[in-house]
Amino acid sequence: MNTDTLGFCDLGCRYASWPKKDGMDGSGSCRTFAALYCSLKDRPVHKNMPCRDRQERDPEKDSR
Repeated sequence: MNTDTLGFCDLGCRYASWPKKDGMDGSGSCRTFAALYCSLKDRPVHKNMPCRDRQERDPEKDSR
């Protein structure tokens, strides 16, 4: 992937992980918000949103 192109937020990114809190949208249901936690931005972000900071996860070094 060219570094000038736009990536999308998903668990393939080294900065992404599941948020520790379920039901973040107030519904109390699991994963309704479809959010991921971004350690680079230090906040929850919408899963599959465009992201210029996405970096591919290194499976040997990074863990979810």
